[in-house]
Amino acid sequence: MFSLPSLPSWIPGLPSLEWGSSLLDSLLQGLVGALGVLVLNSLLKVYFFVGCTNEPQRRPEKERLRTQWASLETVHLAGLALFLTVVGSRVAALVVLEFSLRAMSTLLSLGKGSQGPERLQLYLLCQYSLGCGLSCGLSFLQEGAPHRTLNLLLSLGLATLLGLGARRLHRHVCRLYELHSSQRYCGVCLGLLAGAHDLPRLLGRALAVAFAVGDLAAVALINRDFLTISEAVRFWTPLTICYTLLVIYMQEEQRQHPGLQSQVQTVLVRMGGLFVLLLTVGRWLDLLGILVSLLGELWCLVGVRTLLDLCQIQDIPTQRPSVSTPSQPLPSTPQSQSSASS
Repeated sequence: MFSLPSLPSWIPGLPSLEWGSSLLDSLLQGLVGALGVLVLNSLLKVYFFVGCTNEPQRRPEKERLRTQWASLETVHLAGLALFLTVVGSRVAALVVLEFSLRAMSTLLSLGKGSQGPERLQLYLLCQYSLGCGLSCGLSFLQEGAPHRTLNLLLSLGLATLLGLGARRLHRHVCRLYELHSSQRYCGVCLGLLAGAHDLPRLLGRALAVAFAVGDLAAVALINRDFLTISEAVRFWTPLTICYTLLVIYMQEEQRQHPGLQSQVQTVLVRMGGLFVLLLTVGRWLDLLGILVSLLGELWCLVGVRTLLDLCQIQDIPTQRPSVSTPSQPLPSTPQSQSSASS
């Protein structure tokens, strides 16, 4: 007698469902990467807002940070998640490696212990690369896992909690920091009043760990496509030369022409160089990923243009200046009085 096969016996064999599962995993990885960028962006806004509040002449910049709409931040988060979902793993790995090389070169040129505007600017420019690094790290760590989608859902839940906490901190500081810090009322605001200057160093350590994991994952994801060592050498040799030339060019260009226009030009040169390189050693999907990465980089630059302008301000204070009492005139001595009368 004819009987239909059981449901579990033929559903897993459908290639469309397998493609849909892969798309869901890519979407979850993109959301986690975008939420990581949200945490970084919110903490940097808190740092800049505290610095502008402690310096009265920075009131216009403080108001610009305060009047940013939450709906625009949500749109920016959704757009970044879309870019991180669409971009391929190979292109994301190349973006992570390129930024890591550029960051190492910049930090070595700045010197040890430097916390100037160049380091803060580097934190702002790493947003898309950070999202790619988190996405690559999750893709590598969860590769072949039996419950990959469930693990990514748990990662997304943790990232959502961190993102909501960072955004809530940013809103609290923008609304109540001035009142609470002056009246010594809120523990969070008092902690920022005393230790906001340590925030860039903490962010730098967290970013170093994130990019270290992302770099290892990126190298592993790229090398898995090569069958022999000669193929890997044929790919890595022109890539290393291209990256080195890009780093030298971009550092010289940023020294001569700092500002948002220079950053946009740098993004165009970087992605143009990767596009030409992948024309010879890449695939057509990689070329599409380069175009997506270009849009993602420009999208992140638009979201942090206010903070990039603040980076041009030298030595933003993060502690309130101590209010000094007016000096009282010293009592005159009898000798000075006699000399004055004479």
